[in-house]
Amino acid sequence: MSLSKRDFLKYSAAAGAGMALPAWAQGKPMFDTLNMFVPAAPGGGWDGTARALERSAKAAGLVGNMQFENVGGAGGMVGLPRFVNQRKGQGNSLMVGGSVMVGAAIANKSPVTMKDVTPIARLTEEAGVIVVPTNGKIKTWKDLTDALRANPKAVSVAGGSAGGTDHLILGLMIKALGRNPREAAYVAFAGGGPANAAILGGQVAAGISGYSEFEEQIKAGKMIALATSGARRIPGVNVPTMAELGLNVVMANWRGVFAPPGISDAQRNTLVDLVSRTVASDGWKNELVTRKWSDAFLTERPFEREVGWDIERTTAVMKDLGLA
Repeated sequence: MSLSKRDFLKYSAAAGAGMALPAWAQGKPMFDTLNMFVPAAPGGGWDGTARALERSAKAAGLVGNMQFENVGGAGGMVGLPRFVNQRKGQGNSLMVGGSVMVGAAIANKSPVTMKDVTPIARLTEEAGVIVVPTNGKIKTWKDLTDALRANPKAVSVAGGSAGGTDHLILGLMIKALGRNPREAAYVAFAGGGPANAAILGGQVAAGISGYSEFEEQIKAGKMIALATSGARRIPGVNVPTMAELGLNVVMANWRGVFAPPGISDAQRNTLVDLVSRTVASDGWKNELVTRKWSDAFLTERPFEREVGWDIERTTAVMKDLGLA
């Protein structure tokens, strides 16, 4: 586990003065068991983020064991109320979520939203990638944009939950091509596994999701990556952005971790400390490189403000696109 110079000096001084060191500094995990809640089916981006956190925290000696619970559906809106109601006040629980949940709450008119959980940290940002199956009729970016411009309803596109980042990207694409976003033939899936199966099986014409969810199929030659949705190209991925290809659409998907409502300040601070030390570890840094995630680390109060801002922005965009 790596320590900052400031922490190293602080805990070295404490040891020299005979003061008690934090448990993790003595080789004991901060949590013997940490409950990790994933409001999505296994195999998707949130699940992958949770598993990466588990590997990194264990390797850094911060957590002894992680207990996982996956509850998929409606962009996290099936799982979120369960987390809020069943884990309230539990300082040893975390939930992985992200920007998808903001739009999903609006689209589903959910009474429980991200305002009901305790923001701990934003972890990553990941640009979306637009893919088509290699054996499909659409082979190029021009093929796709021509088809969407001619008749969006005839081009089915797989992605995450309705109202999530993938859905918004498609809506923005259609609007930028001069058509009504309400014409989008968007097919929502609860996880990355089912979306992959639909694309490869020819049930849809194209797909949108984070690059990591399609990477294996792209490298295997089963999918063609046509464009990405970020402001810049994904590091190490030779796929142009939509802006480079002449379509003025930029949107990225962020992911983070949240605690239940009703925890104390001390419990929140401990969880922030846990996540901060995890993302500072070599294990997490390797995960970022391997999965081609962009580091977007931001903790508690600033993160809480960002979540509030994202809710306002997404609400405005979805109303403009006819999705709310």
